[in-house]
Amino acid sequence: MRTHWRKSTRSGSATDEACIELAALPGGVGVRDSKDPDGPVLVLTRAALRTAVQSAANTH
Repeated sequence: MRTHWRKSTRSGSATDEACIELAALPGGVGVRDSKDPDGPVLVLTRAALRTAVQSAANTH
């Protein structure tokens, strides 16, 4: 199975920008650093990802 990673359209097009990519995985949602595609992957449940995004949005 090939994993399809997606970067937010809000991240911009520059490759040197700090951003993350997301992918649907069998155990939840994969999160990785777009500048290090061969690096570690954090796997979160959809609920945990939703909570993290909501928490980050509330701090800005």
